[in-house]
Amino acid sequence: MAKPNYAFEKRQRDLAKKKKKQEKQQRKTATQQGERPPEDPPQPSADETSVD
Repeated sequence: MAKPNYAFEKRQRDLAKKKKKQEKQQRKTATQQGERPPEDPPQPSADETSVD
């Protein structure tokens, strides 16, 4: 069985945190300048798509 690469997992988590923080900062500066931040369309959950 392969040994888990914890350093890779940690780096991926850190990159995700950094990206999220950067996006938040961009939204914050956009609202301060009076611009509307780009909104993502709401994604339907799996429960909502299977309602028949």
